[in-house]
Amino acid sequence: MDVTLTAKLFAALFAIMNPLSTIPVFLALTADLTPPQRRSALIAMIVTVTAGALVCALAGQAALSLFGIDVPHFRLAGGLIVLMIALSMLSGDDHSSHQGTEAEQQHFETVANVGVYPLGLPIALGPGTMATLIVFAQEAHGTAGVTGYYAGLIGYLVFFAAAMALAPVIGSKLSPTALSVSKRLMGIILAAIAMEMITGALGSVFPGWRH
Repeated sequence: MDVTLTAKLFAALFAIMNPLSTIPVFLALTADLTPPQRRSALIAMIVTVTAGALVCALAGQAALSLFGIDVPHFRLAGGLIVLMIALSMLSGDDHSSHQGTEAEQQHFETVANVGVYPLGLPIALGPGTMATLIVFAQEAHGTAGVTGYYAGLIGYLVFFAAAMALAPVIGSKLSPTALSVSKRLMGIILAAIAMEMITGALGSVFPGWRH
């Protein structure tokens, strides 16, 4: 198993889907729900994230081929998206691609099931997360690579589900300072991952640069 790929994917998903940032949003959007309704929203969120992540992992390459997009160019675009999200995190802001625009946020509490939208999509599984999953899937070569990729993906999905299930407990321990520090640390990690995606893509698009 490619342990390096497993660790890189887990770290990337942790940075971009940071549960410490998602938990306060989950608690805020489910504050007026009864315990059974909150559990329903939690299950819907986890199912949405898991299904969406697996679709990206299994069918991402096919989707690119369908639209005639090659992997290096998509990797470059994905790296730029991830970099923008990372820069927003470093400045302490929430990027609209994952957190929604101000107009969209005004309608979040009125939707039928907040677990599917907006918690599942796009807050937890947004464009940056999708791009990361598809790009890393292209790096999984051979049995060892594929095993390492899915070990990282499934491992993180289990971790994310457990963290969200403990949202009330974790949320009560989080301070604004801890959230701020966490967001910036994850932003640094995500920026480094984004730059690796971008430089790798540029090396494929412009092979002459490698010499």
